Amino acid sequence: MPLTDLEVRRATPRTKTYRISDGRGMYLEIAPTGGKYWRLKYRFLDREKRLALGVYPDVTLAHARRKRDEARAMLADGVDPGQAKKEKKRLARLNAATTFEAVALEWFDRQAPGWAASHSEKIMGRLTKDLFPWLGSRPIADITPPEVFEVLRRAESRGAHDTAHRLHQNCGQVFRYAVATGRATRDVSADLRGALRPNRHTHFASITDPVKVGEMLRAFDGFSGTLVVRAALRLAPLLFVRPGELRLAQWAEIDLEQGQWRYTVSKTKTEHLVPLATQAVQMLRELQALTCQWRYVFPGRDRKKPMSGAAINAALQRLGYDTKTEITGHGFRAMARTILHERLRFAADVIEHQLAHRVPGALGNAYNRTRFIEDRIAMMQAWADYLDRLKVGGYRAEAAEKRSRRANFCVTM
Repeated sequence: MPLTDLEVRRATPRTKTYRISDGRGMYLEIAPTGGKYWRLKYRFLDREKRLALGVYPDVTLAHARRKRDEARAMLADGVDPGQAKKEKKRLARLNAATTFEAVALEWFDRQAPGWAASHSEKIMGRLTKDLFPWLGSRPIADITPPEVFEVLRRAESRGAHDTAHRLHQNCGQVFRYAVATGRATRDVSADLRGALRPNRHTHFASITDPVKVGEMLRAFDGFSGTLVVRAALRLAPLLFVRPGELRLAQWAEIDLEQGQWRYTVSKTKTEHLVPLATQAVQMLRELQALTCQWRYVFPGRDRKKPMSGAAINAALQRLGYDTKTEITGHGFRAMARTILHERLRFAADVIEHQLAHRVPGALGNAYNRTRFIEDRIAMMQAWADYLDRLKVGGYRAEAAEKRSRRANFCVTM
């Protein structure tokens, strides 16, 4: 006799698993734990098999019967319903692994170990905010150029032109990875070259007027914040490293006797050497007495962690500087590059190596941390001396520059 809804609902567990037949091979299996499972017993190629039809009450009696009838229809066509179910699951897993989101996350996992944490966060932020909601569930091989363009235009429409261009770049990286792993045949984002509005790159705000630089350095001496942030603020223009690298500086990397700071560049993962002028060594010795018991040179409130990434810019703002239009923590690099080359007449290659930039040359773009090291040592000391003269303000800028040029000429002879 066929089962009724009431019989299914009232079926209670026993000490052992038992079954209640509904007919045509389907039955309800009741486990000692109380679970109720729909099963279909059938024969295919003279072998007895069983097919799971679902769990009650998620799958009702009527639903289970429909699934039974579908399975029996497959048998009539010579198809094993159990094998068909396995194939359906396999295709579902395959499709899940070939969606844009799946491929993008796989690409990200492969690339992220070589990136700085801040860069990884920015990439993942763009993926999750601007790409996955619109393209994430789509099979990557089926995505068309207009679909990608529509996503990029959404970023443009909210005024995020730089983000739109970066999204275009990230899409290309994901599509090319899909091509390399056999899940797409081409990078469709390549068809969108020139489709976005031109991106006007904005440089970090910086001060390059010697008189204003002197005023700024005097303002630093009057900073009333914490001693750690004050020290970082004073050292930032002297060392002109990336702000993230300054705040992550560790005492284990610094040799005050040799006047050197060695660390790994966050952007390129290459070793870098910063010669320390006597002024920088003196500042670090003063700070060492305060923070040497901790790992980081500039510890935060939690002494086991470095100071905040926003500390330098916050200090500049506290001193009255607009970090969008006047000076930013990253702007000390542009300040040093400009003045060292245009006013102190140091060679561009020497400056670029000290900035840890990859400089094209006979040996390619490889960076060598010790290249031009003697020139860089002299340059860093000349730079510190020049900043001291600007801060004192007792010399005319032109006279200070002439003396620095003569000193630089003697070094390079």
